Order: sequence, then C-alpha cells, then structure tokens
Amino acid sequence: MAFQLFSYREGTSLRALKAALERARRLGASYADLRVVKRRDEGIVVKNGRVDSVESSEEEGVGIRALVNGAWGFASCSSLEQEDIERTAELAVRIARASARVKTDDVTLAPVDAICDSYKSAYDIDPFTVSLDEKIGLLMDAERLARQNPKIRVATADMGFRREEKIFLSSEGADIRQEIIESGAHMSAIATDGEEIQERSYPSIFGDYATRGYEFVKSLDLAGHAEEIADQAAELLSAPQCPSKVTDLVLGTNQLALQIHESCGHPSELDRVLGTEASFAGTSFLTLEKRGNFRYGSDDVTIVADATIPGGLGTFGYDDEGVPAQRVELVKRGIFSDYLTSRETSPLVNQRSNGCMRADGWNRTPIIRMTNINLMPGDWTLDEIIRDTKDGIYMEANKSWSIDDKRLNFQFGTEIAWEIKDGGLGRMLKNPTYTGITPEFWRSCDAIANRDFWHLWGLPSCGKGEPMQVAHVGHGASPARFRKVRVGVGKW
Repeated sequence: MAFQLFSYREGTSLRALKAALERARRLGASYADLRVVKRRDEGIVVKNGRVDSVESSEEEGVGIRALVNGAWGFASCSSLEQEDIERTAELAVRIARASARVKTDDVTLAPVDAICDSYKSAYDIDPFTVSLDEKIGLLMDAERLARQNPKIRVATADMGFRREEKIFLSSEGADIRQEIIESGAHMSAIATDGEEIQERSYPSIFGDYATRGYEFVKSLDLAGHAEEIADQAAELLSAPQCPSKVTDLVLGTNQLALQIHESCGHPSELDRVLGTEASFAGTSFLTLEKRGNFRYGSDDVTIVADATIPGGLGTFGYDDEGVPAQRVELVKRGIFSDYLTSRETSPLVNQRSNGCMRADGWNRTPIIRMTNINLMPGDWTLDEIIRDTKDGIYMEANKSWSIDDKRLNFQFGTEIAWEIKDGGLGRMLKNPTYTGITPEFWRSCDAIANRDFWHLWGLPSCGKGEPMQVAHVGHGASPARFRKVRVGVGKW
C-alpha cells in the first residue's frame, strides 16, 4: 500500500532524518532510531444547550533515541530542519554517554527484522472533512433529548478525533510509515432531587473510541440512547442502596473493560514486573517465577493482547521500535502465560519483543503500553447467565476504581445495578460497589457470554510514566459471572 506522508517536505525531511541517524552512529551510538510524528486533534463538548468548547490542535516533531556504551539517551525537537535534527541526535548521544556512567547493567536489544513497510488504519469517513456544524448538531440533538427529563440538571455530549502520521527509521535499516485515524464520542446525564446526585453515561464513563472514521461516531447513536440514560439517572435517585453482602456478581462489558485494564493489563507490563516503572499504576504481583504456572483465573478465562484486531484503539501496524503488531495470550485457560514486552525487556524472559513500545507523541520516549487486552468470549448467552443465577447482582458502567500498587486488592463502583433473584432481574440498585483480590476474583469466573455479546471498548486515557504519557488502548469482553464476591462496600 502506498500513501504520501509529510508529502510537502518528504524529500528534504528524509535526507535530514537519515543524516541524523548517521550522525548518531559516527558519534558512537551502537544503535539509534527516530520517529517523526505529526498529530492533529479535535475535541467538541456541548453542555445544557450550548457549545462548551471546541478545541483543535496540530503538532509535529522528531524524537531520537541513541544507545551508547549500553545506556539510552533521548532527545527531541519540534523543527524538521536538518541542522536541528542533527543537533538533536548529538544531544541524544551525549545524554546516553552520561547515563552510561551510572548504569547498573548494559541494555541488550532483542533482534528484530529491519522492516520497510507502510500501514494505514481503515475508515469510511475522514472525520476532519465533516463540518463543525454537523458535529455540533449531532451532539446538540443528543443532550437536548436527555434534558427532557425534568430531573436532569446537567447534560453533556462530546466527541473527539485524532489523525497521527509517523515515520520510523532505525540505524538497522527500518523504514516504516503509519497513518492512524481515531474517532469517538460520549454523553452523560446528571440528575438531582436536592438531596443527592446520580449520573448515567453512554456508552461508558470514558465514551467509546476506535481506529475508525466519523462513521463510528454515527454508529454510536447518542440521540437514540439519550432518553434512556436520563430516565435511569432520575430513577436511581429513589432506588434502594446496593446491599452489603457476599453474592454472585455479573458484570457488563463496559465495567469488565476497566477490570481487565487494571487487574490484567497493567500487571502484565514487564517494566512494572522488573520494577523499572511504577508511576500511576505501581508495580506488579505477576513476578517472573509465575510465568507459565500461576493460576491467574479459572479455566474459562483466556485473555489476549491483540494489536492486530481491526478497529481497536490499541491497534496499529508497528510499535515505536519497529516491531510488528501481534496477538499474544497473556492468560491461557486460567494460567498466566506471557508479559507485554519491549526489545530491551524481552531478552530477560528469553523471547523477542511482542511489540508493546509506544510513545505519547514525538517528545516522549517509548515505554511498554497495553494494546487491546481482551477477555475471550465463552459460550453462554446473557439470559442464560441470569437464569442460572439464584441470588446475585448485575452491575454495569464504571463510576470509580481503586487498586493497590501491586494490582491485587481492588474496589470498583458502577453507575447502576440490578438485583438478580431466582434467575431474573429485579430492582434497580444505586451506588453499587464490589471488591476482591485479583487472582481470587478471576478464579471465581464460571460463565462468560458468547461472541454475540462481545464488545471492543476504546479507552483514550491510560496514564503512565514520568512525565506522564497518555496511551490509547482497547479492551474487549462479553458479560461474565463471578461467584461469591463482596459487594456493597461503600456507604453514601
């Protein structure tokens, strides 16, 4: 597939980029790579009948890594002029040489094929060709319908888009071009009776995003769901409190998405396991001796990292080290089986990188990030799971989360829940919460709905690193049941 990237300055930039890599090598780098990233973002928010904000930004720049005397150096610049790029390469080399003076071990990179290729995400409608009036109109229609319920005091709707173009070159000969377009939207309705506040969101508290075009936003049909979430937010005001007890728990897909993110995705990142990264999400209980033999979940639980699945927000052609996107089983029939790795960390577990290094833009160094971490579907229907549950609670739509710095002891709250009594859904419950220990929780999973109920959620706000980098990731799941879970652990 051929497409033009940075076509307005393609010739001069490529010469400058290759000269910078050669400059790094002449100065002593045993390896160097660079990324040119051009990013355009747009975000629109409407609130209570008015446009709250319209934001649009564009940026581009170059990030260069150099490996000298077994240590990394990284530098970046926002200029694509040749002398500035070469100066940045020189700075990366100087930083690496200084870092080598305090290193504890040499960096060893797993081998990778020097690939020359291009990748472009699929879409039908380029969101940046759709008029602002059409986008605002879609959001206005949705939030106006939500405000028809008199108990709704605040209704918001928003959408966001990104186009990111990258060039990756390495001193090993890689030359990779990528263009990825993302689209997504969200809305919420907040009800109050003067005594308390309840909120419902659609499709989730984070919205839903995909590597698709504007057609994905239209497929969400915000207006078609506005009245339903508004009525539910109002009904929650008078709903009974979630009881405090140990019971069976059925989770909807949008809550399972965050459960997977926090209790499988983050602890599977090998840099957390090794203790070289702990910001925002701590380290990990999935220590090296557990690989291949640790009972993470029940036999029904298989979790994969899949950067190849079409449309996922963690889908791409190549990571920021030039490693091809891959599908990797992290948990296979309940047994923990693999980590998310990089070229630097994968030799420590005797394998090649599975392609999880990504950077938040041109001025950040790549770090290990989740791709699409998915719970594989089972063979139940949701109705069968409910009918098979004598006493339990069905929860959906995340509202809050907390998990310790080993990713073990967690507590989640959801926007809404319903009782399950003798195989049927009963009363709506407000302020639902549940808690557990990660492996105990996943070992209690005994029913997962089939692929008809499976949904791949796009989460555009995963934070990690210092300074913080935001990654766009995905989580696929079908509703699932967990036995004997402590619920109702919060009081309001």
